[in-house]
Amino acid sequence: MSSAESSHPTLNQVRYVMPGARLRPVDLAREHGLSTQAVRNYEQDGILPPAGRTASGYRAYTGLHAQALRAFVALVPGFGHQAATAIMRALNEGASDEALRLIDEGHAQLLDDRRTLQAVEQALRTLVPASHAPEPRHPEDATAAGETGERGETFIGPLARRLGLRPATLRKWERAGLVRPRRDPRTGYRVYTAADVRDARLAHQLRRGGYLLEQIAPLLAQVRAAGGPEPLESALRDWRTRLSARGRAMLRGAAELDAYVSRRDGG
Repeated sequence: MSSAESSHPTLNQVRYVMPGARLRPVDLAREHGLSTQAVRNYEQDGILPPAGRTASGYRAYTGLHAQALRAFVALVPGFGHQAATAIMRALNEGASDEALRLIDEGHAQLLDDRRTLQAVEQALRTLVPASHAPEPRHPEDATAAGETGERGETFIGPLARRLGLRPATLRKWERAGLVRPRRDPRTGYRVYTAADVRDARLAHQLRRGGYLLEQIAPLLAQVRAAGGPEPLESALRDWRTRLSARGRAMLRGAAELDAYVSRRDGG
């Protein structure tokens, strides 16, 4: 290592490096426990602005690059890797409006997820317990058009439309044990009782909350066994905690991103 290279800032000095001071890839990488190749990849992907080069051809990063990386790393927990990459790339390409749109989109998705959680909680308060669900009646009790009958029974098409899903999705959920419609012996059609509709609604909301099919199936099995949705309460608490953590992460990401933009623009 040359005497010039040995004069580079230490890890503790990276955040406070003077404007224009030269940093190596390793100086940026150490702060976040990354490899130097990852730093070079981030530059190639547009997450970092283009680096200058020394007379020897080595990359010469500055405090601006260090702050760009800091902003990206802070954005990932709240927005995800793909969105965080798109935000940084847009900023570095001069498309600030696009970067702000992506940020707004992330916050809008978080708000939508919060509303979904509230909808699930509301659904749990109004669901008919499985033990009190009406007994299935013959499909002729449903309307001729195949919509919901007076006892709450329905078929796969109407239920899929009500939930905004494809019938194939409900069939997949049936194979995974999430819903258990009976078959009409005369026509072979699936008949969903009020309890089946309840399970499908809960499965739909939990899927939107990020739960996997293999995680949902035992929860719904507990709901059926217990005669009510109480077993889902711990899952909803966990969901709420994750949403709150995501919101806090977005705040931290925004602070680092603002620091990057201010430094880049000389603010």
